[in-house]
Amino acid sequence: MKKIMVMVVSLVLVPGFAQLFAQQNTGPAAVILNPYAARNFVAGAIPKADLDVIIQAGIRAPSANNRQPWLFTVVQNQNLAKQLVSNIVDGNVLIVVSAQGDGQTNGSQILDCGLAVENIYLAAQALGYGSRIMTGPMSTLNSKFKADLGLPSGYSAVALVRVGKVQAPADAVSAASARKNATDVVSYK
Repeated sequence: MKKIMVMVVSLVLVPGFAQLFAQQNTGPAAVILNPYAARNFVAGAIPKADLDVIIQAGIRAPSANNRQPWLFTVVQNQNLAKQLVSNIVDGNVLIVVSAQGDGQTNGSQILDCGLAVENIYLAAQALGYGSRIMTGPMSTLNSKFKADLGLPSGYSAVALVRVGKVQAPADAVSAASARKNATDVVSYK
């Protein structure tokens, strides 16, 4: 009976302690373990130096066979940005990541672009900005705004990352969506 009780307590407490560890982690992994998709954007420009760092993070993403298939379009024009994301706030920047292909069936390019998107998303948060990955607008963007964005012939947008200032404090723990426990999604053999 004691063994069963210890197992039950362990199964209940261990995931809680793991989540607590992730929430308290303030080292380099904190931005990975505690990300959040910002929604509480406020007005305010992003300095060019910070924007350059965020873009460099995308450029340095890994890719299959080091092909680096991405193209980054930084949308600072607020009129264009509002056509792509209706609730944009002045000073927000949209970073559109595109690749050759239709954006739906070019699998390896999409995966590579996804790695670049994550780097951009995390770099923005590491610098204290809010960031949000968006794929919903891609159909409209690819059918109506390719020319406005200057996408080369044969390229399609895969995703965009919205980056901007957020209301303080940007609490990644309470603002984040619930995550599945590792015990539910990981198996060791």
